[in-house]
Amino acid sequence: MKQTLVIGSAVVDVIINIPHLPKTGEDVHITRQTRSLGGCAYNVSDILRHFCVPYSLCTAVGSGIYGDFVAKELEKRGVPIYVRRPEENGCCYCVVEESGERTFIVDHGIEYTFDEQYLENIDTASIDSVYVCGLEIEEKTGWNIIEYLRKHPEYTIYFAPGSRIRNIQPERMDAMLSLQPIVHLNEGESLAVTGEGTVEAAARAIHKKTKNVVIITLGEQGAYCYDGADHYAEPVPAIVQDTIGAGDAHMGAVIAARRLGSSFPEALRMANVVSSAVVSKEGALLEKEDFEKIRWK
Repeated sequence: MKQTLVIGSAVVDVIINIPHLPKTGEDVHITRQTRSLGGCAYNVSDILRHFCVPYSLCTAVGSGIYGDFVAKELEKRGVPIYVRRPEENGCCYCVVEESGERTFIVDHGIEYTFDEQYLENIDTASIDSVYVCGLEIEEKTGWNIIEYLRKHPEYTIYFAPGSRIRNIQPERMDAMLSLQPIVHLNEGESLAVTGEGTVEAAARAIHKKTKNVVIITLGEQGAYCYDGADHYAEPVPAIVQDTIGAGDAHMGAVIAARRLGSSFPEALRMANVVSSAVVSKEGALLEKEDFEKIRWK
């Protein structure tokens, strides 16, 4: 099996638990604060690791206290560090309310950049698929990713525009969609970017541009995809601790399932199970014992 190239960030998630988001001028006491390895690309790659699907994580690990934390955690998990840079690594402040809903305040560092030179120590001949996040497309080196993908029309592209989908410059979004990626987004993102009133109409509008599968997560309602026909996957009940990394886990599981031979409807069902497990615990990551407890049927 060839490998998936995962392009994007590995950061420190500083998880801050509070009763509710404060109003302007209000004082709120935190109930807990923890640190964890995170970042959309890393979260996706970690799900591939659990499924034993070959991948390489292309992230620039920076300097400073956050860069050192990321490097240490990657080494602890046996994840190769292909790029180490002197510029500072960033972090993500994940503010979690009692409901489990999260709000991100992000300091972007070198980890959100991309240059083709970052691939010099990666076996690029073994790549047949790529994951890309919209956060990196929005950044100053976003065109570098697009140009790299244009050189490789043989790749299957998995594209997650993310919550800042409306901040991606239109010309960059059009360029990404012209590469015919498999697009993965949530209900709100799909409606916002298309202006449609239903996920089905939104999926068709995106599919018209990509000519490829569109996957839309529906939170407590499960997930949906459109490949010329409508497919729905039932939700998997969960007691939500927080929603950090739920979308990344879903995307990672879809990629893993497809690499292992599952159809898209089957991949949706598997991804719902994995994302349910992620929201059932604190933080974005599943430990080995968490993954082994997952019941697929």
